Amino acid sequence: MSTPVVNPRWQNWSGTEAAEPVRTVRPASAEELSAAVTAAASDGLRVKAVGSGHSFSGIAVPDGVRVDMSGLDQVVSADSKSGLVTVEAGMTLKELNRVLDGHGLALENMGDIDAQTISGAISTGTHGTGDRYRGFAWQVKGLKLVLANGEAVQCTEFERPELFAAARLGLGALGVIAEVTLQCVPAFRLHAVERPERLDAVLEGLDELVAENDHFEFYWFPHTDRTLTKRNNRHAMSEPARAPGRLSYWWNETFTENALFSASNRVGVRFPGMVPGLNRLAGRVWSAREYTDRSHRVFASPRSVVFREMEYALPREALPEVLRELHAMVEREGHTVSFPVEVRFAAADDIWLSTAQGRRTAYVAVHQFHRHDHVPYFRDCEAVFDAAEGRPHWGKMHSLGAEQLWRRYKHFDDFRRVRDEVDPDRRFANAYLDRVLGD
Repeated sequence: MSTPVVNPRWQNWSGTEAAEPVRTVRPASAEELSAAVTAAASDGLRVKAVGSGHSFSGIAVPDGVRVDMSGLDQVVSADSKSGLVTVEAGMTLKELNRVLDGHGLALENMGDIDAQTISGAISTGTHGTGDRYRGFAWQVKGLKLVLANGEAVQCTEFERPELFAAARLGLGALGVIAEVTLQCVPAFRLHAVERPERLDAVLEGLDELVAENDHFEFYWFPHTDRTLTKRNNRHAMSEPARAPGRLSYWWNETFTENALFSASNRVGVRFPGMVPGLNRLAGRVWSAREYTDRSHRVFASPRSVVFREMEYALPREALPEVLRELHAMVEREGHTVSFPVEVRFAAADDIWLSTAQGRRTAYVAVHQFHRHDHVPYFRDCEAVFDAAEGRPHWGKMHSLGAEQLWRRYKHFDDFRRVRDEVDPDRRFANAYLDRVLGD
């Protein structure tokens, strides 16, 4: 039987969502997971699988039975030759990378956080950056899914293909993922070059920067014309590693990007007029550096400063104008923004509810320190993104509903049709899914 959890209260990492479900269970096998879903149905309760709680939106909020996925974190199989790796759905990306290291493999691409569970990352549309690379769900080749009737089913491109097409980025709306099979790649190193540049120069050279680097992204500091650019390019494992030394790592990852940044934000809360100057200082303190290391050690960074986040996927060609409008809007509306704006890129894909479905994409993420009021700033940013036909990241804050989202996804009705087939009673729904998918 699933292990009952004593403390039922749940809160996500950022503190934007909290709940007290009727009960919490921690299954240790697919069979226990099926039993938990069946028991919830018998009691007329909704079910929500919850991983690391790194979503800012309400996508993982449980209001009936919370399924704590941390007991499902084992390797099922790993084939170094084919690159196919199957793991239980509650494994974190950090642990997955450790497992892949042992098999000479790596994730093709990933974002800058590795605390998420694998099922949470794919279900919310997590992505990295790189104009030739796609989001996390693109790497999924198979799923074991527990449906609303408690049945555990396998789905792939060839076995229950429509369920697979929907569930590889399924928002947690179709069932509970028990296992994930990923197509991994041979392990590789990344050569990282980070340096400050002017915003206008970045936008003028954007096409070349994106095309000439495997993984390019940049951070723009509001109230300034400063950016920090990051160029990550792939090298074979035979290339020598030049990882940051302990002092360099501490200065950049621990002190500058976390301790100093946290202190700067706390000062900005108390003295808002100092924020523009603090942002200019941050643009100088985040100095140039160059190093080479295993891919996941470059992709991912520790994050201890708590913040709120909204991210929209935009048509690639709309990005320069959107950033210029954000720049003007921040000053025009008098917003105080102490967090940088993050810009990343992705190739088009064909996953039904992927934010990059059918178009080359630029992602723009706006943040606000958790002690600042994020609502006015996010509201005005969203108006800019909405005007550019942006698609909100499913795991981050936004206000769109089903009618607006339906117009932006050509497979929206296909997804809802599959949902009607496998979960007609909305066993896996919650308030967020009611809003974004309709009911």
